[in-house]
Amino acid sequence: MGGLEPRDIGKLVLVSDPHINRSTRDIAFTATRINLDKDRYESSIWLVDLSGEAKGFTRGVNDRCPRWSPDSRLLSFISKRESDEKPGIAELWLMKPGSAEPWKLLVAEGGIRHYEWSPDSRKILFISRVGGGEKEDVRIIDDVPVWFNGEGWIHGTRRHLFIVDVPSGIVEQVTSGDQEVLYASWSPDSRKIAMVVSVDRLKPFLTNIEILDLETGERKTLLEKPMVIRDLAWSPEGGRLVFRGHAMPRGLSSHLKLWLIGEDGGEPERISVIDLDINNMANSDARGPSCARSLIWSPDGYIYYPVAAGGEVHLYRVKPHEEPEKLVEGGVVDDFDASESLVAYTYMRADEPPELYALDPGEGPVKLTGFNEYFLSKAKLKRPEKFSFTATDGVAVEGWVLRSKACSAQNPCPAVLEIHGGPATQYGEGFMFEFHLLASNGFAVIYVNPRGSDGYSEEFRDIRGRYGDRDYQDLMEALDYVLSQSDFIDPRRIGVAGGSYGGFMTNWIIGHTNRFKAAVTQRSISNWTSFYGTTDIGWYFAEDQLATTPWRSHEEYWFRSPLRYVDGVETPLLIIHSLEDYRCWLDQALQLYTALKIRGKKVRLALFPGENHDLSRSGKPKHRVERLKLILEWFEEHLKG
Repeated sequence: MGGLEPRDIGKLVLVSDPHINRSTRDIAFTATRINLDKDRYESSIWLVDLSGEAKGFTRGVNDRCPRWSPDSRLLSFISKRESDEKPGIAELWLMKPGSAEPWKLLVAEGGIRHYEWSPDSRKILFISRVGGGEKEDVRIIDDVPVWFNGEGWIHGTRRHLFIVDVPSGIVEQVTSGDQEVLYASWSPDSRKIAMVVSVDRLKPFLTNIEILDLETGERKTLLEKPMVIRDLAWSPEGGRLVFRGHAMPRGLSSHLKLWLIGEDGGEPERISVIDLDINNMANSDARGPSCARSLIWSPDGYIYYPVAAGGEVHLYRVKPHEEPEKLVEGGVVDDFDASESLVAYTYMRADEPPELYALDPGEGPVKLTGFNEYFLSKAKLKRPEKFSFTATDGVAVEGWVLRSKACSAQNPCPAVLEIHGGPATQYGEGFMFEFHLLASNGFAVIYVNPRGSDGYSEEFRDIRGRYGDRDYQDLMEALDYVLSQSDFIDPRRIGVAGGSYGGFMTNWIIGHTNRFKAAVTQRSISNWTSFYGTTDIGWYFAEDQLATTPWRSHEEYWFRSPLRYVDGVETPLLIIHSLEDYRCWLDQALQLYTALKIRGKKVRLALFPGENHDLSRSGKPKHRVERLKLILEWFEEHLKG
């Protein structure tokens, strides 16, 4: 293999979502191949024992999310074996170890968001969408959001809790009404279910915890005041719950923290004191499908959770009121599962796609899979070089440079400044095929965690009301620092690229400086006012991040909009957008494209049909290749031509 090509993304195997068999300690996981010829992802369930002997378990091409029943007799998984042409539908299948064929347990017309076996192995709960007018000719709408990224038109729908009796296959809808169930988990005695419930349609981020008694039908609310709650888990003995959430001390920029609460409710107790996000917001374009939990209370009393830490995602565990223990660091722990004295997890580094590992706490980790070893042996990827500098306001900012083999002091090469989305995500040890593609083709890649990024303090992350200020300065100062330290980069040939928030910042940058010779903006924001009213999260996200609404302060929305500065744009710009991107709607790309085009500027618009905001991560394989090809060709033309 010579230099990487866009099609080489099809050589990756995406390893995800491990689940431990509590009896045999075998681990089920999902392995996904990217079939470019058939333009599809082919996922199947594999098993591996602790010796590292892995074997395929299912033969489907759309099998994912494996879960062992607690008695270890059955393995469940989600698939679309019989309804592959129907979007949104999910099937739940069962299989016995040693059996040749699985059997279908149910079909969920509204998909399966989350599912979990009851501890007695007799039932499975799952969350699915119900209602809506998808088949309507004329849509009569009195609901928000109208649509949602990756799901389509969802007005009038709600996510509710269902239970299926495994022996009979009978499905029962357990909740109904206007509230939505976002997450659910069985009590250890299988008699109750704890649910994370959205309590305000206009503020869907506000949630509460409810306990449903399956014998009496009684529902009890635990928190006196709603919080932002991501998920929860029962204590092994029952009676207590742990959850990840926050009370919005810094709005939606707040860190997720770890909390304890009794089954009877009251004031939750915070048990995490570290000023880091208990979350995984690492960027990667090499992830497979997953339903993995990010919070586990294991039978031996330990609570397992991820922590975002300066470009890495660590795995921690803690017993209530004891000191936390860091189990895995140095890279990104992605998906994980834990039982007594065994942890299974997928792990990646900047130059290594995710593979499956096992860890017996107290002993070293064991790598169990090597699906990508052949690819790595041929591609010979370089590791990025980490740097840190002190910004002009005295705060340390981190970043990385991925140096191309073609770069040298005698032959300085062009470079691309990549900007992540979010803004509260992070670059670092997450594997990015796109970066290696650019480096393999003669570009240095610079990527930074500016103010607004996850992985640092809440103060560092909080840029509400300051978009385009300190974050922009951090990026420009980072670039200046890298150029002052790197004689292998040609400062006259620098490009900039980013998606989502990174697209917003790309648009902002080219309206405020002409130092970049080419730019690529993707799934971006160009006009905050239209973003507010057209997107799935716009009305509450924009108000939180800009600290106002368009009608209270149109001037602020316009001041923060890159479109306002279009008269200053001279940088050749490639705009990439998906036609079904409901997170940053199509109007954002069209407004920017039209404004530049009528001014006679160098601009090109690439629109991807049938794709959404996640094109670069989970779009159709051929579209992902075409996107990479467009980016590479644009920078080849303008930075090398």
